[in-house]
Amino acid sequence: MAERPEAVRLELFVNRFTAIAREMGEMLRRTALSTNVKERLDFSCALLDPRGRLVVNAPHIPVHLGSLGLCVRQVAETLSLGPGDVAVTNHPAFGGSHLPDVTVITPVFASGSLLGYVASRAHHAEIGGARPGSMPPNARRLAEEGVVIPPRLLVRAGEPYWDEIEELLGGGPYPSRAVGDNLADLAAAVAANRHGAAALAALAESHGSAAVLHFMAAVEELAEHHARAAIARLSEGVHRAEERLDDGTPLAVEVCVEGDHARVDFSGSGDVHPGNLNATPAIVTSVVLYVLRLLVAAPLPLNEGLLAPVELVIPVGLLDPPFPPDPREAPAVVGGNVETSQRLVDVLLKALGLAACSQGTMNNVLFGNQRFGYYETVCGGVGATADAAGADAVHSHMTNTRITDPEVVEHRYPVRVERFAIRRGSGGRGRRRGGDGAVRELSFLASMSLSMLSQHRTVAPYGMAGGAPGATGRQRVIRASGEVVELGPVDGCEVEPGDRLLLETPGGGGWGAPEDGL
Repeated sequence: MAERPEAVRLELFVNRFTAIAREMGEMLRRTALSTNVKERLDFSCALLDPRGRLVVNAPHIPVHLGSLGLCVRQVAETLSLGPGDVAVTNHPAFGGSHLPDVTVITPVFASGSLLGYVASRAHHAEIGGARPGSMPPNARRLAEEGVVIPPRLLVRAGEPYWDEIEELLGGGPYPSRAVGDNLADLAAAVAANRHGAAALAALAESHGSAAVLHFMAAVEELAEHHARAAIARLSEGVHRAEERLDDGTPLAVEVCVEGDHARVDFSGSGDVHPGNLNATPAIVTSVVLYVLRLLVAAPLPLNEGLLAPVELVIPVGLLDPPFPPDPREAPAVVGGNVETSQRLVDVLLKALGLAACSQGTMNNVLFGNQRFGYYETVCGGVGATADAAGADAVHSHMTNTRITDPEVVEHRYPVRVERFAIRRGSGGRGRRRGGDGAVRELSFLASMSLSMLSQHRTVAPYGMAGGAPGATGRQRVIRASGEVVELGPVDGCEVEPGDRLLLETPGGGGWGAPEDGL
């Protein structure tokens, strides 16, 4: 039989690599215990090359995937990983995003040589911290947000260290309230990685390690080619934009396009945030990688080759805070991953003139007590483009999770879902209308702590090319007595049986001057 053309072989290997990541994700979902992983699908799996560069991903969470490469590289530099080893970390100084996102990394060897890595990152809805749900709105220091796991071996040469990780999760000033769930989800991640590692090793055995490494590099080269072509289609010159977080902190970007190369400079963004909206270079890299992927029309996995034609400048401050060794002195970051990341996507899209602002938030809702912590993100409106209206009530950009089914929420937690509907009329008017947000109403059946992390409660999602902005979001607690407690963008309170949370998420901005009353 004649040798297949190189392009055909590359396509086959891309699909083989992608299938490994997808199968990892399915195993993680099936074997995990927590609602957050099993129902909400708040996890990501990926395959990386021997240098720790992202090769392929399953269609999971963009804010996870773009940062996995940096995390794997920094962990590999910190630990000497050998056959049978599995590393774990959630530390934002080592490519992590925020403490609830726990990354498990497994090196893959073939014939004694490093073939690559498989990695999974899952959001643990409870990993300690000053408030249930591990995303305390008033956190000022990393230690207040939960148990910090610097890079360490979870398994060495096939021998697991479950007792040590259990002791770590149950210790410290703010231990996890659900250590059993943590251990179960970690075991699921280890199993998923083991499956992925075995599949990659089998691929090398069938086709040869040289072929696997060759096509890993070829995928990266293909991604670079498409990224350069996409950048070359942009208008040459300097594209600037600035947005402000709801508390006034600036997010600024300058994109300088020269031929097929771009310099993306976030200078002018805020200093280290006094609260929890600090991001990390890993998160900023995820944002840039995601936006580049939006520019590429070809069916291509998220791959670090997309970043090859980009010079990235991240100033020290909000987007690159210092991390002293003591978590009690390090800045809080839990909102940077979920909220600042969303706002960064929209400031980049604004600079490039690609789309009106989407809801720009994940509308993080957390509640719990000393027995449990629950977490969900809530959908909203998508910004319109020159070609299409924005979608109503969906997750957008850096998040790609489900929302838990009402039957599951009500069965497992002392709450009742009273209403979940489209927030009609909240999308910005325009020639292309922005998508509408959502309304979600929960009744509490027990005493617990409620936390909210959100954006676009004071700053409206911008319209583009003359389109109107989307409506700002709003959240309030209606007490059983009838008293109404307005909650700010990053806020929380205690709730009692009979109290209700009424959440209205932002709409997307419109595109173009309105016509015919649209």
